[in-house]
Amino acid sequence: MKMMMVGALALTIAAGSAASAQPYGNGPDHGRGDHGKAASHGNWGKDYGGDHNWKRGERVGYNDWQGAHVVDYRQHKLRRPPRGYEWRESNGQYILAAVATGLIASIILNAGH
Repeated sequence: MKMMMVGALALTIAAGSAASAQPYGNGPDHGRGDHGKAASHGNWGKDYGGDHNWKRGERVGYNDWQGAHVVDYRQHKLRRPPRGYEWRESNGQYILAAVATGLIASIILNAGH
């Protein structure tokens, strides 16, 4: 009985060590591929650096989304965004996109830009 408990304990320790050795994405290489490529942000689209004319159905790149200015829809007379969506302004366009993925639901040109 004692041998079986020692064996189970050893197996538990070995399994825990192997699990902690696996990359989980919290270290300095988070999101990098095997060749040191730029970080991948899940289902987000390609980053264009703000000079892109967005289209409905496209996905905004993560860095483009983070760099776009948050827009108060009331102040700019835009419709209220559905839950999980947000208005941003980028390159003279108001973009309504999903906060989690950057999927564009609507675009309005900013005539005053």
